[in-house]
Amino acid sequence: MNQLEALKQFTTVVADSGDIESVRKYRPEDATTNPSLILNAACLESYQHLIKDAIDYAKKQGGNKKTKIINASDKVAINLGIEILKNIPGRVSTEVDARFSFDRGMCVTKAEKLVRLYEEHGIDRSRILIKLASTWEGIKAAEELEKNDIHCNMTLLFSFAQARACAEAGVFLISPFVGRIYDWYNNRKLLLEPYVADEDPGIKSVHRIYHYYKKHRYNTIIMGASFRKVEQILALSGCDRLTISPHLLEQLQSRSEPIERNLKPSTEGFYQPAPLSEAAFRWEHNQDPMAVEKLSEGIRQFAVDQQKLEHMLMSSL
Repeated sequence: MNQLEALKQFTTVVADSGDIESVRKYRPEDATTNPSLILNAACLESYQHLIKDAIDYAKKQGGNKKTKIINASDKVAINLGIEILKNIPGRVSTEVDARFSFDRGMCVTKAEKLVRLYEEHGIDRSRILIKLASTWEGIKAAEELEKNDIHCNMTLLFSFAQARACAEAGVFLISPFVGRIYDWYNNRKLLLEPYVADEDPGIKSVHRIYHYYKKHRYNTIIMGASFRKVEQILALSGCDRLTISPHLLEQLQSRSEPIERNLKPSTEGFYQPAPLSEAAFRWEHNQDPMAVEKLSEGIRQFAVDQQKLEHMLMSSL
């Protein structure tokens, strides 16, 4: 048994990729996409038929140039999601435009549109996760969407305050970003040498969230994300889910050393604290410089890649 097969005994493996061939190869349960992954896929020759279909759709819908660009970029994301769903048994995550990260109403509106587009193609909403940035506004939008059976994947999650607020909002799933937390500390020479997984701040963050959720019996799923090395993945074996890029899936598949389960649910007593207020959330999140910096950086980068995709589509509309 290779390490990927062994990991699947403890954890649901999700492909962090818009590459359909990788999804077919590694047979994950679910798959996640984001504007960066969609942009990369849109540049490949093998996906041009999905781009053309999106452009044709936008032209048919009509409207001014801006409206057509929005409709085309939304349809590209949906087309890619539909292709991925043909190759997995579970769910695909599709992300709301990062430029709406501080607009609760637009997050809800865009999420409802994306789900409607999937449903127009015969895809039940139970197979879709809407990705939203874990801002206060994004979390509150997700709380509203969940009440209408639109399940959400809260991304760009770096602080414990974000994780706690997501659980209290009853969101379906969170994606704590292990690798980007690691990057922040590594770039500042704040990590031990040689590397020790148990001392990795990204790993420690997920451990804290996992034990807090299980202790207080929150139903929100924890899906570790954004990995830089296999050691980070194995340190989180037993986490509810892990979303893993193709090159790390390949490494896991090529290794056969035995692995152990490192995360197990708590058997402690049950109670749930009073929910964080908006003021308490903002204050606690603000106490973590890494989280403040990485959240804003992530939103900006996803917005840049969304704009690049729109620019690519613009010439054909």
